[in-house]
Amino acid sequence: MRMMVMDEKRAAPRHRVLKHGTIAFGGGGVDCTVRNISATGARVDVESPVGLPDKFLLVIETDQFLRRGHTVWASDHKLGIAFD
Repeated sequence: MRMMVMDEKRAAPRHRVLKHGTIAFGGGGVDCTVRNISATGARVDVESPVGLPDKFLLVIETDQFLRRGHTVWASDHKLGIAFD
């Protein structure tokens, strides 16, 4: 049996993580779980993507991580974020 290898299209390799984060905007914020992260973006889980602004800060306090970003795709409770 032959296995097909998918070409990686991302600009930077991603790393699987399981970290609590916050999508912060305009004095407010929404809790999220960061599932993977790279130099250029991240995938996070949120309770609901409804009402999130186009641009925001992704904050991971335990890592002292703070990056501006925007949503590239959303599906159910998952968001793909590209860092600005």
